[in-house]
Amino acid sequence: MSGKHLFQIGALCWRLKKSGPEFLLVTSRETRRWVIPKGWPMPHLVHSNASKQEAYEEAGVLGRVQRKPLGTFSYDKVRPDGSAQPCKVLVFALEYEKKAERWPERKERKREWFSAEEAAKKVHEPGLKTLIRLFAAEVAGKQPDR
Repeated sequence: MSGKHLFQIGALCWRLKKSGPEFLLVTSRETRRWVIPKGWPMPHLVHSNASKQEAYEEAGVLGRVQRKPLGTFSYDKVRPDGSAQPCKVLVFALEYEKKAERWPERKERKREWFSAEEAAKKVHEPGLKTLIRLFAAEVAGKQPDR
């Protein structure tokens, strides 16, 4: 394993329900684990727009993306030869507006909405669990009292 970190862009897709914020997770293609839409940087797009593109390609989600990243998390990217390489993911919040009827990876992944706590339990990466919980608390804190 080389010492070089890989770098990806991710989208934390969310929507607000009466019960609080919900987060959209997708299954990874290889391991079928729950993850957020993520992928490699796109030279022709700023990172926030690349995260928006990943949300569309992997989850069929369209929405408004924040320009400022929420933060990062790390995980081990398993290569085709079975080796693992550390990968850092820069995450942007994307507020769900609508879903596409057809999107590129619709036959390769499942997608599902979860409460913040369910989403945090479904993902494996500790840093991603933290980002979900912190962002959910921030969104909840901005809501008027019901």
